[in-house]
Amino acid sequence: MDPYDILIRGSGIVGRSLALQLGSQGLRVALLGEGEPRPLRSEDVRAYALNAASVGLLRQLKVWDALPEDARSPVHDMRIRGDADGALLGFSAWQQGVSELAFIVDAGELERQLAQALRFAPRVDLVSQAVPARLEALCEGRESRRRAELGVAFVPQAYGHRAIAARLTASVPHQGVAHQWFRSPDVLALLPFDRPQPAASYGLVWSLPEARAQELLALPVEAFEAALTDATGGAAGELRLAGERQSWPLALARADVVSGPGWVLLGDAAHLVHPLAGQGLNLGLADVRALSQVIAGKESWRSPGDARLLRRYERSRALPTLAMGELTDGLLKLFASEAAPVRRLRNEGLQWLDRAAPLKRWLTARALGQ
Repeated sequence: MDPYDILIRGSGIVGRSLALQLGSQGLRVALLGEGEPRPLRSEDVRAYALNAASVGLLRQLKVWDALPEDARSPVHDMRIRGDADGALLGFSAWQQGVSELAFIVDAGELERQLAQALRFAPRVDLVSQAVPARLEALCEGRESRRRAELGVAFVPQAYGHRAIAARLTASVPHQGVAHQWFRSPDVLALLPFDRPQPAASYGLVWSLPEARAQELLALPVEAFEAALTDATGGAAGELRLAGERQSWPLALARADVVSGPGWVLLGDAAHLVHPLAGQGLNLGLADVRALSQVIAGKESWRSPGDARLLRRYERSRALPTLAMGELTDGLLKLFASEAAPVRRLRNEGLQWLDRAAPLKRWLTARALGQ
């Protein structure tokens, strides 16, 4: 039997999206991982902010429009606050001439819809063990075992911070407004969402130093909600937990190489960034677009696993992933500093940027993936 064109290791959002995309290009694809969609779990609090480019890819894959309406909530405005009075930066979809700045998407529902789409993908086979293929695409996440077997260096630089995630309900409608607070030493984001309460829910992502995060995780529900109200100053109304709190340690990492003869890395197997900009999954889906474009444009005599071909992919992704890693790392360090001059500089910077319309438009275009 002829080998597959592509073996994809990992059946998360990035791996499933890659399988659908390459299968639609006429390639014979084997997807190694969970085949059947997992039942939605009430304790799954993951919610992702997807930019226009990522939404475009999912729409092309016939997945986006299959999502329930309450599983994809548009963000029309974003309000970013510093740690001084008046330090506010606002972004508006209307002012930027776009219909929305981003969509907040239920991760579990997106995984299910991708799995459903794969059941009708004629050139994609779900396999339970590795099979011969001309190219191995590693989408196994940050703990990729195969990446380690290939000898690729991937050393996370721990921030000493932990992210707390949860689903919240609010006493007032969110009106499509996302909120973010940058304060030494934590970063708190409220992502407008429609589950479990339509028009009045949020996804919480709160990054704090490890010790403080553990303290908050150990608090009873009422005490945690009180801490949340204090941290947000009531800007989003009265907030209540709508489920369990989950957490994970934060780190910055990039693989020293992301491709070689017959193999390539995508998503968290290739790079980790701080979630403060909400760009982790967008980077992974951008990897999918880039690799599929490189393979679609290859010379007829080249194999998908050709090392020179894969270096084209590596070059195309080097600057965007490096830039996002440096940006998120720099912002975290800037706003974590407790030095008075740095504090004054960052808060004045937010105010200045809020008045710099051309620069705001440029930043919005980059965040949209344009």
